[in-house]
Amino acid sequence: MTIADERIPAVARHAGHPLVVVGAGPAGLAAAAQAHARGIPTVVLESGPSAGSAVLEWGHVRLFSPWSELIDPVAEKLLTESGWTSPDPASYPTGRDWVERYLAPLAAQLVQQPEVEVNYAHRVVGVARAGRDRLVAIGRDEVPFTVHVATPDGRRTITACAVIDASGTWGTPNPLGGDGYLADGEAENADRIRYGIPDLTDPAVAARYAGKHVALAGRGASAQNVLVAMTSLASTQPGTRVTWLVRRGDTDKAFGGGDNDRLVARGALGKSAQHAVEDGPVTTVTGFRTSMVTSREGRLTLTSIDGQQVTDVDEVVVVTGFRPDHSWLSEVHLDLDGELSAPTGLAPEIHPAYHSCGSVSPHGANLLRQPEGDLYLVGMKSYGRAPSFLTLTGYEQTRSVVAEIAGDYESADRVELVLPDSGVCGGSGLFEDAPAAGGCCGPSVTAAPELLTVGAPVAAAVGAALPLVEDERPTVQTGCCG
Repeated sequence: MTIADERIPAVARHAGHPLVVVGAGPAGLAAAAQAHARGIPTVVLESGPSAGSAVLEWGHVRLFSPWSELIDPVAEKLLTESGWTSPDPASYPTGRDWVERYLAPLAAQLVQQPEVEVNYAHRVVGVARAGRDRLVAIGRDEVPFTVHVATPDGRRTITACAVIDASGTWGTPNPLGGDGYLADGEAENADRIRYGIPDLTDPAVAARYAGKHVALAGRGASAQNVLVAMTSLASTQPGTRVTWLVRRGDTDKAFGGGDNDRLVARGALGKSAQHAVEDGPVTTVTGFRTSMVTSREGRLTLTSIDGQQVTDVDEVVVVTGFRPDHSWLSEVHLDLDGELSAPTGLAPEIHPAYHSCGSVSPHGANLLRQPEGDLYLVGMKSYGRAPSFLTLTGYEQTRSVVAEIAGDYESADRVELVLPDSGVCGGSGLFEDAPAAGGCCGPSVTAAPELLTVGAPVAAAVGAALPLVEDERPTVQTGCCG
């Protein structure tokens, strides 16, 4: 008998209490579907008004991945049993499509299950062990969790056998300030600063930027989206121009792998953004790390830490990534990497200076465990500030974690993925012109892209699934694979 066989799983140790899943996005709903398939009572807590609320905030953006890589297999089985029809697996949805055609129907189907509860407008404000604060070290696993929730009707406390944090990073964007904090004047001029990709297909949003001087901060895929959209707007709205603020000393790797990108849609976006910069109303300023935002006579001036200035700015768009919020986990024991804010065991496997989307090793509960037993960070939040998260990675994480919570340790340890090896990301984690091992999610300089099979043979084909999220990365966005 192995040590794992002697462990008492959470569902047995705290029988009668449900699994609590925080977040009703792709990873959270996948976790609920996995738990339902194993007969585990589950409560899903979503701070937004509906399933996929964060995704809807970038719902106008088209994902890099086709439908075939955006649907969890266990969730698909549950949906199919209800008469749901799967979208064309080869087509690419927008974020809104993803919600309306998959996440919302999945949430609705989960609600119909007798042992699943899905709650909206329920914001988790704290997680602890029942009757124990963080200083009580002995016997923590012997008592269940208490999950403190702010609801429309007041405070509610839920007792849980285990907690899966799939809350993502969307609600905590990185600031415009180049040192990780708000630049001086950033908060005071918040009405002129937009975090994330504006929907220029919305007439009201387009009117905000039409004919204006827009400063764009960020270097990842989200910045590429904005460059393309602003150039399109400028073609019909004269006077629209963009000053692109890039923190690094050049833009050599800013447009990805192009035709060599294993994610074809991402490669096409990079090429379109490069054309926008070369042929559109775009001025590029490199080495610009914002330290101050000032306003005078209705126009903004952005000042870099080295004294550079961009003047006469009307609007600012910031796509410099997102970061996880661990504030409501302050009374549990966490082990997080000091650089990425990801689980310490996972951090070396996802560091953007060494790994691309496809070179991340397969992983599940083994790298996601926290010192606080039966507490797991999954999905985008598990990657902290790293930009290389893949949707299918999140689904595999939840499969493994739920298996461990249920006591199926053999399944929890069996992690299988097939990912495209798209080279080493050399953008995030480097300063200025520091040498990198390879391009930003393009092929390495010594080898062409190849398909990398990791783990045991895979029963069903899976590929890289990367929704467009804000990064320098994001998520929802600079970073290589964002």
